[in-house]
Amino acid sequence: MNVTPIWAIFVGSIFTNNILFASFLGMCSFLVCSNRISTAVGLGSAVTFVMFFTTVINYLLYHYLLLPLGLDFVSFIIFIAVIAGFVQFLEMFVERFSPTLYYALGIFLPLITVNCAILGASLFMVIRNYSFAQTTVYGLGAGLGWFLAIALMAGLREKMGYSNVPAALRRTGILMLIAGVIAMTFMGFTGMLSTQ
Repeated sequence: MNVTPIWAIFVGSIFTNNILFASFLGMCSFLVCSNRISTAVGLGSAVTFVMFFTTVINYLLYHYLLLPLGLDFVSFIIFIAVIAGFVQFLEMFVERFSPTLYYALGIFLPLITVNCAILGASLFMVIRNYSFAQTTVYGLGAGLGWFLAIALMAGLREKMGYSNVPAALRRTGILMLIAGVIAMTFMGFTGMLSTQ
């Protein structure tokens, strides 16, 4: 088992080991759905919800079903099936209770199923040999880190609407610069936490 303290996993998964900026997972929906804060908050909440619950369920399935039966080689398929089921549930819930958010997210709500950040969280849980408590905290922290990143990007993009960005940097260029600055800001927390 991994001996990293739970609080260090939680804080690290939000800032220094942010799944978006440290591993570059989930960038497509991050860049496309960060135009407005309302859309970013909705998608960030959905990703956090799905990432937290699927990481916990995938831990239980992996350690109490797949490993004892010697079926750990099908873990990718099982993890993706769990993620797809949760996203389907979430899509029906959002469509029923918040049609405005449902239409604002558009195709990106069902595409959470193939968001590599969510699958990555489940795979990191296995690779890093986390306990159940560590997995629970990591799933929540990774989701909150993704949420924080997309909310920051959306806020900055809304403020940039009032800026005079040079023609060569408009659209993708300025997005990459902003994402890099946010990533460096998050990495600035490295070393502030002692895990011993």
